[in-house]
This record gives sequence, structure tokens and C-alpha cells, in this order.
Amino acid sequence: MGSITIPTSLDRVSTALIASSIESINRVGPCAAKVTLEKIEDVREARRKVIIDRAKEILHKWTIESMPSVDEVFKEVSDTLKIGKVEKYGEDELPAGLELEKSKEIIIVEGRADIINLMRCGIQNTIALEGAKIPEAIIKLTKEKEATAFLDGDRGGDLILKELLQVTNIKYVSRAPRGKEVEELNCKEIFDALEAKIAIEDLFKPKKEAAKQKVEVPKEIIEAKKSLEGTLEAIFLNDKLEQIERLPVSQLAEKLQEIEGVDTVVFDGIITQRIVDVASEKNIKRIVASRVSEAVKPALSVHLTTFSELAESA
Repeated sequence: MGSITIPTSLDRVSTALIASSIESINRVGPCAAKVTLEKIEDVREARRKVIIDRAKEILHKWTIESMPSVDEVFKEVSDTLKIGKVEKYGEDELPAGLELEKSKEIIIVEGRADIINLMRCGIQNTIALEGAKIPEAIIKLTKEKEATAFLDGDRGGDLILKELLQVTNIKYVSRAPRGKEVEELNCKEIFDALEAKIAIEDLFKPKKEAAKQKVEVPKEIIEAKKSLEGTLEAIFLNDKLEQIERLPVSQLAEKLQEIEGVDTVVFDGIITQRIVDVASEKNIKRIVASRVSEAVKPALSVHLTTFSELAESA
């Protein structure tokens, strides 16, 4: 008789596989053997409970000792309102954040409500277009500072992006999820969208790649590609090439790990090693995107294709 204790930092699935493997042992050397699992204990969970209980105790004591007076609460709220004041910039008096002029990097949004929402999340280096026509002040700012256009996920945002690309020197573009406006987003959605920004030079493939051999694909993939260009979004297709879901590129890798039945992924962005690895694990057959990262090691089971390689006549 004896006991076997196996410490592990693996996930639950891997740990369960190890446990079942150990139980399958029926011989040890020349002797018959039987291994029975007594329990699986998550030490981390026990530690979490201790930490949470202690945190509650600390928070309760802290709340009692540091409870602000009515005057302090009033002052704090007043100061918050002052921080959220929208400034005016240039001859057109465009809505702007407090840190616009002193920041080397700026964010261009569509309207005043977008400015207020970003300020609520602590983002102050902002300026609004206030219309489809691009003001001269914006054109000048994009020449002096590194500018990111953060636009609504609708047709209006598409049109404004085209106008910005023609007359300004913006460096990056971020989009709200399709069908949403920047003013509607919560702080997590705002930071996710800004983190997933794409460089302007990556929006369009270099002309020299046009000479590459074209890849014939079903028309459903071509249609998906056309609907995605410039949106920073992704579309999942099943084995019948029917759309399962459409979502922002910033959520792509995470969603791929959860969803089932995906045969093809088409998205307006860069194929990274993480996306290829997840696709291989989920038995996804094809990924089509704006371009492939140079660091990617292709998986044998996943076919990688860029937008510029697609044959438009397919």
C-alpha cells in the first residue's frame, strides 16, 4: 500500500488527463497493482479564499478609518467634474481634451460625446472632427503629432476614414465594434479597441505583392473579405461557408478558444503565431487576413492566405 501525491500547475483538463492516466496503471514491476484517485485539491482556490477573507477584513477596517467627511466628498466630486471639462481648440473651436496640446500622441474622434466618454476613462489627448469635413486644425495636428483615428463602427466611420486618409497624415486607425459608436463604449471596450489599432501602411498591401500567384477561393470568402476591409473586424464561417459570428479583431484570439464549428476565419488584421496555434488546436482549416506576421511558423493543418493573394474572380 502507498500513496502518490502529484503537484501540478497545469490547467484542469491536463490535470484530469494525468489523474486518469495514473489510474490506468495495473502493474508495478512484476506485481499487479490498482491505483485509485482519492481527491484533486486546488491549492490555489484555498489560497484565494484566505486572500479574499483577509481583503474583506482590511477593506472593512480601511473604510471605517478613512471614511471622508461630507465636505471632502463634495470637493472630490467637484474636482472630478473639473477634470472632465471639454476644452476648445483652434479657430473652429473643436472639442478637445485637456492634454491635447502637450501630448506627442493624439486621438481623433468624431464628436464631442466621444471626447467626454474617453475623458471618463482617463484619456485626455483627444480632439473631435465635429462633422464629415476635415478641419484645417486636424490636418495640421496630424503633421505635428502621431495621430490615431478612433471612429464609430458604422458606415459614417467608414466614410470619415476615407476622407482622413486623403487629406491627413494619421498613423493609426482604431474602430468601435461594428454597429457601435465610440460614445457608447465602456472603458474596457475603448482600451481593447485602441490596443488593436492598425498602422495605416498595413491597411493596404504593397503593390509588389500583386504579382504573387492568386489563390482561388469560394465567393463567400471573397464577399467576407470585401465587407471587412478597413473595419478591423473578423468573420467566422462554418464548413458550409455560412457566417457564424462577426466581432472585433481585438477579441479574435479569445473567442477562437471558446467557439466550435469554425472552418474558416477571415479578418482585417495580421495573422500572428497565437492565432495560428489556436486555429490548429480547434481544427480550423483556413485563415484569410490582411497580412501574415513575419514571425509566424505555419501549421500544416491551417492554410494561411492574405487578401492580396485572393483571386477576385473566384
